[in-house]
Amino acid sequence: MTQIKAAVCNAFQAQLDIETINLRAPNAGEIEVALKACAICHSDISYIDGGWGGTLPAVYGHEAAGHITALGPHTTGLSVGDPVVVTLIRSCGSCASCATGTPTACRTNPSEESPITNEKGEPLEQAMYCGAFAEKVVVHHSQAVKIPTDMDLAAASLLACGVITGVGSVVNTAGLTAGQDVVVIGAGGVGLNAIQGARIAGARRIVAVDMSADKLNVAKSFGATDAVLATDPKPWQAAKAAMGRGADVVIVSVGVVPAYDQAPRYLDYGGKVIMVGMPHTGDTSTYEPANFAAAGQAMIGSKMGDAVIARDIPWMVDLYQQGRLQLDELISNRWPLEKINEAIADTKTGSAKRNVIIFD
Repeated sequence: MTQIKAAVCNAFQAQLDIETINLRAPNAGEIEVALKACAICHSDISYIDGGWGGTLPAVYGHEAAGHITALGPHTTGLSVGDPVVVTLIRSCGSCASCATGTPTACRTNPSEESPITNEKGEPLEQAMYCGAFAEKVVVHHSQAVKIPTDMDLAAASLLACGVITGVGSVVNTAGLTAGQDVVVIGAGGVGLNAIQGARIAGARRIVAVDMSADKLNVAKSFGATDAVLATDPKPWQAAKAAMGRGADVVIVSVGVVPAYDQAPRYLDYGGKVIMVGMPHTGDTSTYEPANFAAAGQAMIGSKMGDAVIARDIPWMVDLYQQGRLQLDELISNRWPLEKINEAIADTKTGSAKRNVIIFD
């Protein structure tokens, strides 16, 4: 049993507590990773604020990178010392979802107990199979992807969630083809990566929609061709004017109900709304189904960009090394674990693209 420092959520809507916790050794098929970086995702904040329920006390954090320090039995393809990205996508490899290329929907629930306990030996929830607001994690080997030894691990950590979710929502879920038009609602961390995904896939026009003019300016530096303020009385009209038509794809990257209510208004005939941002449990939106049927339109959910991490993360690393995928520019600030509550507060302001916790 190893003792490590972690940020523990003991109560919803409260600050995290820096505590010494226990981490067991990896079991069969598991790896232990000493983390160097863990980015703060809005999903972590939604859980911490009680928006999606969950079990407490818990350690959140799921967008991480570090070096493997131990291997459990029967773990192949990885070695001690390997630098890896650690994700929440845990896949058995053999259920119907995994076997058909959708590991984000793996149907096998892990039977192992959480690998972390508090100093008294009482169980802690390893949230989202990661619990990466901690110096080390023990995770299933399917959650890790080896990366180049010379890659900055803070930049690499972003590949674990925000980047694969944003880029994947365009490339995998929407299946965008060159020459199509895209609207991205929300120019935060995931939205900026959806914009990058659209640029990489060859979109003709990429319209960013956000409440903040400053964030729209940032969106243009990531590939948006046009920008529309969401505060306009009818922002979909401005977006259509920029494109000269409705959008083939609308990515909703924010978990805000009004964004979902308005999303279909941006669509062209046959267009698709890709639902990425997750509102709090119980929030609802309303649509007229006849409009979708008459225009041959669709709404499609996208979990983690429908990523296959063994395929998509190496591809994105290669794009990053070529200078075609921006990662360093996504990092707003780097914080020590002891200042995680300040980092979360800064993230809540909406001004940060990604705040990253750095472990010594």
